[in-house]
Amino acid sequence: MQPDLTPSMNITRRHFLRNCQVGLGGLALAMLDGNKSQAADEVNPLAPKPSHFPGKAKNVIYLHMAGSPPHLDLFDYKPELVRRNGQNCPDEFLRGRRFAFTSGVPKLLGTPQRFRQHGQSGAWVSEALPQLAGLADDLTFIKSMHSEQFNHAPAELLLFTGSGQFGRPSMGSWVTYGLGSESQNLPGFIVLVSSGTFPSAGQSDWNSGFLPSVYQGVQCRSQGDPVLYVSNPRGMDRSMRRLSLDALRDLNEIQASELGNPETRTRIAQYELAFRMQAAVPEVMDIGREPQNIIDMYGATPGGAGFANNCLLARRLVEQGVRFVQLHDWGWDFHGTGPSESITDGLRTKCRGMDKAVAALLRDLKGRGMLDETLVIWGGEFGRSPFREGRTAASANLGRDHHPFSFTIFLAGGGIKPGVTYGSSDELGFDVGDNPVPVYDLQATVLHLLGMDHLRLTYRYQGRDFRLTDVHGNVVREIVA
Repeated sequence: MQPDLTPSMNITRRHFLRNCQVGLGGLALAMLDGNKSQAADEVNPLAPKPSHFPGKAKNVIYLHMAGSPPHLDLFDYKPELVRRNGQNCPDEFLRGRRFAFTSGVPKLLGTPQRFRQHGQSGAWVSEALPQLAGLADDLTFIKSMHSEQFNHAPAELLLFTGSGQFGRPSMGSWVTYGLGSESQNLPGFIVLVSSGTFPSAGQSDWNSGFLPSVYQGVQCRSQGDPVLYVSNPRGMDRSMRRLSLDALRDLNEIQASELGNPETRTRIAQYELAFRMQAAVPEVMDIGREPQNIIDMYGATPGGAGFANNCLLARRLVEQGVRFVQLHDWGWDFHGTGPSESITDGLRTKCRGMDKAVAALLRDLKGRGMLDETLVIWGGEFGRSPFREGRTAASANLGRDHHPFSFTIFLAGGGIKPGVTYGSSDELGFDVGDNPVPVYDLQATVLHLLGMDHLRLTYRYQGRDFRLTDVHGNVVREIVA
């Protein structure tokens, strides 16, 4: 499954500078209007493409809580861990393992949060999440996730690209490569970042890797220019921009007819989309157009920047046909190094806005009849330890270390069985108890819900066929409706 594109070996320094993340080519993803020529349509890499089989989901909203939330204080209730709070960790759980900031024999840490079961599903949810608790029967929990990486950047890379090392394409890039986009005036893969900090792996979480740069995620902002480097420079109005693009198009058409390089026509399409984005992006990014009751439901602030705004924007973007929307919210790294990183009051404060915004997003999608075709995923890059983090063991602020061996995420909509809890961790939350789900299985399941076989979605690079799941991955069919 590979389009007729110039091989990577022919990329020159000029190609790289033009297509890099801050270039116009990286922002203006190639797509043409229906009235363009057939020759141009043939090289439109983001035109909608047929899936391998009928998919249950059309769009994805991935809510990444950067830093990894303490699942043992939110969803994975462990009464035995609470009972044994303050005891030494059993040696069998520590032997032969490395932890990011803990050595020796740490103390077990039961949750200070209160839990209750909710809905007909009886899902355990912390009182720190009252809004999401009310939606328990719409959520599907996977409590047996595990990762190969215990530091943030490699774990994020593994989650989003299938490799703990830099250079692989991200999940959103694979999805748009495989399916294209239904949006004519917006990129097919859009990224929104909140809390003032990029995720630890930076833009590599939405990079296109060795896939063509048109599949790279485009970062949009809810404050200031929605997309950097797309606005007209001072002194150039829209009509002048149109004239300049027409001149560039004529020059590129001459080059295309002489050299026959499909990348030249793709370049024309990139400039055309950038022109359309100048009008479309500011409109869709203006949440002030929403009714006041919707703005209030999310807790959003028109003209501001934050996670609530981004959740509302995510709904507006998928409504316009954007295929993959990826949100990163920083501040979930609860080591206990200060009050804001404590799993007591600090966690409740951080959860307050997230809980309201995510619950509003799910209710809004469901109310508009969009949840059935929109897959929503919530989680971090790994979990948090069932013991006190070593550096803060004597602190008044309770914190947990990184923990890749078992953690929890939830999914909703988009072909997922609602009200299901799949898998479990052991009684202390150290390891997976049953039905383990490695990161690769999550990736394979996401592609399956979109109608793609992760074994068939490949791209040839450096002599072999690559895929998102590399040589791993199985669909978790038990959670598929």
